[in-house]
This record gives sequence, C-alpha cells and structure tokens, in this order.
Amino acid sequence: MDSGDIAWMLTSTALVVFMVPGLALFYGGMVRSKNVLNMLMMNMYCIGIVPVVGSWSLLHRQLTRR
Repeated sequence: MDSGDIAWMLTSTALVVFMVPGLALFYGGMVRSKNVLNMLMMNMYCIGIVPVVGSWSLLHRQLTRR
C-alpha cells in the first residue's frame, strides 16, 4: 500500500471514532428519556464494529491482489 493510502485510512478511522460519540449524544437527545441509555449503547457498539469491518476489508483487498 502507498503511504498516502495508509494515512488516509488512519485519518478516516480517527474521524469515525470521534464522530460516533457525537452521534450518540445527538440521537440520545431525540428519543424519550427512558430510551436514552439504550440509544447511547447502540451507537457505542459501532466503535467495536468499525475496526472489524475495516480490518476484514483490508485483508480481503490484500488477499485478492495476489
């Protein structure tokens, strides 16, 4: 991979990780008070899913290049 590709992937990942808590608070403000914790946790699960999907796609890309 080119160094520019790696820099872009790291930058994009950092932006998504910083975006998720903001979206969690935004969506938490849009639901009733009894559902706020559930909405916050659903959004925080994205932090665990994004690295898995990103790693899978990078691995798939590397395996198909050869």
